[in-house]
Amino acid sequence: MSISINKKTRAFILGMTALSFIVITFSYFYYKNINSSKDPRVTSARELYEKYNNYAAQNDFVNVFALLDSVEYIYNNANHFAESFEVGVLYNNRSAAYLTMALYENAPEAYMLLSKDSLLQLAQESVLKSISIYENWLEIYSEKNSDQIINILDNDYFIGLEKYSKKEISRFVKNRVKEIETAQYETERRLSVAYTNLGIIYRHKEQYEQTIESYQKAIEFWDQNLTAENNLNILLGKPLKKRNLIQKLFPPKRKEDK
Repeated sequence: MSISINKKTRAFILGMTALSFIVITFSYFYYKNINSSKDPRVTSARELYEKYNNYAAQNDFVNVFALLDSVEYIYNNANHFAESFEVGVLYNNRSAAYLTMALYENAPEAYMLLSKDSLLQLAQESVLKSISIYENWLEIYSEKNSDQIINILDNDYFIGLEKYSKKEISRFVKNRVKEIETAQYETERRLSVAYTNLGIIYRHKEQYEQTIESYQKAIEFWDQNLTAENNLNILLGKPLKKRNLIQKLFPPKRKEDK
């Protein structure tokens, strides 16, 4: 009886070991394939950007600006990415950093000599640049299908990829098309956030007509932008709107909210 149990136990262990090996092997090749599909020209930029949230959460603005400058430098040296939605994100993040320093008076020593108005102006310039990049990008890529996106990529995407094989380039293109397809609907939300930030800047500069226009624009791009809606309600003397229970429990899916 004990021999039978031991055999079953060994068989089970061997089976689980084999299964683990299969899972590990699959994971290795799966993630290797994903990594090999990413554009090598901007891989370092994306790795750097992973540190952004940590710096921003700590209000470490010196490292925030240094990181954003480094990431933008990498994108600017890869033709296709110089005016991409990714760069729009960088400028909106710069704007958010300047705005935070202006409103909460927690600027690092390097920025202590700048007045609130100066910081608000820097925030405004950055967010307007972000909005310009987003809107220009959407003019090019909005509602384009994968074949049309590939045709657009022919303009500048392949510059700098000459040393890679056709198979590698094919993987890069396929991955980039997926990123662009995701950005087609996500960038409208990014624009909404940028216009919300612009509205906050105008409000603190006491330019209320522009404030209202910015919040309205933010809501046009994303009708569930509760921050913009409530900021607008405050200005118009309307009651604040609360997110309902369903919205809290089941936040909207990206594509379905386009």
